[in-house]
Amino acid sequence: MIDIKLIRENPDLVKENMKKKFQDYKLELVDKVLELDKKNREVKLKGDELRSSRNSLSSQIGNLMKSGNREDAEKIKAEVNEINTQLIDNEKSEAELANEIKNIMMKIPNIIDDSVPIGKDDSENVEVKKYGEPVVPDYEIPYHTDIMEKLAGIDLDSARRVAGNGFYYLVGDIARLHSAVISYARDFMINKGFTYCIPPFMIRSDVVTGVMSFEEMDAMMYKIEGEDLYLIGTSEHSMIGKFKDQILKKADLPYTMTSYSPCFRKEKGAHGVEERGVYRIHQFEKQEMIVVCEPEESYEWYDKMWSYTVELFRSLQIPVRTLECCSGDLADLKAKSCDVEAWSPRQKKYFEVGSCSNLTDAQSRRLGIRVRGEKGNYFAHTLNNTVVAPPRMLIAFLENNYNPDGSINIPEVLRPYMGGIDKINVK
Repeated sequence: MIDIKLIRENPDLVKENMKKKFQDYKLELVDKVLELDKKNREVKLKGDELRSSRNSLSSQIGNLMKSGNREDAEKIKAEVNEINTQLIDNEKSEAELANEIKNIMMKIPNIIDDSVPIGKDDSENVEVKKYGEPVVPDYEIPYHTDIMEKLAGIDLDSARRVAGNGFYYLVGDIARLHSAVISYARDFMINKGFTYCIPPFMIRSDVVTGVMSFEEMDAMMYKIEGEDLYLIGTSEHSMIGKFKDQILKKADLPYTMTSYSPCFRKEKGAHGVEERGVYRIHQFEKQEMIVVCEPEESYEWYDKMWSYTVELFRSLQIPVRTLECCSGDLADLKAKSCDVEAWSPRQKKYFEVGSCSNLTDAQSRRLGIRVRGEKGNYFAHTLNNTVVAPPRMLIAFLENNYNPDGSINIPEVLRPYMGGIDKINVK
């Protein structure tokens, strides 16, 4: 959520930002907010005037009573009672207007950074840099679920019987590999100075609306029936929610945390042929990184965060590239975002395995995350980034470490988490 002062002082900038995001259908929201804001300020002014009149009249009552002028005192009491009635109606109007303004403000996108490329959707994202040499071996690499099945590592049929499509059983060495990657990612981030955390896996609606747009909420979140609780789609949700309504000490910033959680997503929309198997699923696990920092430091942290993901994947011998997300591909709360994509030698192309985002103060405004400053409190900046998210990451791992005999090489950094083995062999 942006500052309403920006809409008052520069509505054209806010509208131009909407146009850059190809959200012309939202342009009317700016004028609507200005109209409601004007009414709200008029109502507030009227409330101040009524309270001032009430205070002035109330002070007269005591003096009149002391002088024995009860008749005039009673008349003024009646005036005060009438003002109180007007104040009740006025405060109700003020609350209704404030709520209407907030609901509209929640739909107005964050101001994107000047460096964000302009484009309608993810097809216009811009490649920034490649890391590692993408190799296509001279032997065939099977589909990832076929690789897992030959290693007796996945059971999709049983999962469909138990939970339906979009779920899986990981078994044996593949399940161990999955856990090994998560554990390695955890220690990797701890070694970068991040604090490890396991958050709640459910959050309340006021946290959900604080961390994401209404569109994202509808497309992603599973609601717990009969309770004000949602299953998290990523641990970023509960990790940022940890700071809700807090006034942080400047000396304690930045907060740098890495969190583990299962993630639950509806995954609405059409799925392509390469999204079968375990690419796009309703339940997975993820290691995340979150930063809450000073506003002037957020883009420095942004560059550090995506670079950590690149470094981790390269340590596992997986070539990656970074993509700058264009304006039309940015969720409403994001000011800037980039994707990390891993190389698929089977598909001969890259695919997304993580995303890094700077949300500036958009989440902080929604959640009330402020910093106590010398000249007054101000909103912190929040950032999040995927460290690693198996089993999708396993697709890249298996393909890039696949041998002609069906075995999988285990990179040296992962061997301590795999009991020292250097290879997973076909059973």
